[in-house]
Amino acid sequence: MSRIGKNPITVPAGVDVKVDGSTVTVKGPKGTLTKEFKPAMKITVDGSVITVERPDDEAANRSLHGLTRTLLNNMIIGVTEGFEKKLEINGVGYRCQKTGKELVLNVGYSHKTSVFDTDDITIEAPQPNQIVIKGIDKQKVGQFAAEVRGIRPPEPYKGKGIKYADEVIRRKEGKAGKGKK
Repeated sequence: MSRIGKNPITVPAGVDVKVDGSTVTVKGPKGTLTKEFKPAMKITVDGSVITVERPDDEAANRSLHGLTRTLLNNMIIGVTEGFEKKLEINGVGYRCQKTGKELVLNVGYSHKTSVFDTDDITIEAPQPNQIVIKGIDKQKVGQFAAEVRGIRPPEPYKGKGIKYADEVIRRKEGKAGKGKK
């Protein structure tokens, strides 16, 4: 049995979960999420508890068991609390500024780069060197944060660029043997 998959999910008050075949809709205070799961997984809602069961012990079904449960749990967390990713901008003159739905990044290029809020993702810039990306879908928040980081990934010599707040940049030493022959 999957250790993660066999754990039941408790649905908090104010969250409505509907299972229609293999489609699950979760509605909460922050919004609504809908996801299609593999039909082999049996998802049952019993009061305020969701359980996921698998039909047999085949390798594919065993791997889907824990995944399905985790995705359902992330949907419930998303509609109640939401998800956020924090990014930091390091470098002399590197900064960001939020105006309306547009985040303008000045990260060492000859031009300014713009990123816009979407329907389900909001961007905040509490300081000129910090970016906070918020949303209810964990996958979309992570993907959006990766795309913003990809505008100017951190480089290993000085650490300049956009990095996750909890990311550690492994530094390189630079040219060795300077001044030796």
